[in-house]
Amino acid sequence: MKKTQFEIEYLFRASPTIIYTFITTPACLIRWFCEEADVDNDLFTFRWKDSEETAILVDDFEDELLRFRWEDAVSDNEFLEFILETSPVTEETILRLIGWAEPIDHQFQIDFWNNQMKALKKAMGES
Repeated sequence: MKKTQFEIEYLFRASPTIIYTFITTPACLIRWFCEEADVDNDLFTFRWKDSEETAILVDDFEDELLRFRWEDAVSDNEFLEFILETSPVTEETILRLIGWAEPIDHQFQIDFWNNQMKALKKAMGES
């Protein structure tokens, strides 16, 4: 089945700089996303108890945008993207997450990322 894009938005009180740091540094990634993380230039390796995934950082605009392509992606158009913007009204940071999955898996991915974003907020001291 062909993968299609899904998009989710999250609000944070933390600045784009802090969120960017939590998405890009191994010491922060292990606090909310994986059990172990290694970064070698643009190659990110994430490890959990029984699995390992590798992603290539293909776009990086500090404090604004990160785009990863999973190493096992079938198409270059399948990516995981984090877009960071500041709300002009509330001055909160809006994190837009764009990913790709088979349509039947969209809800699973949304639930997964909702849980991960809760863990990220907790790791940053937000409730």
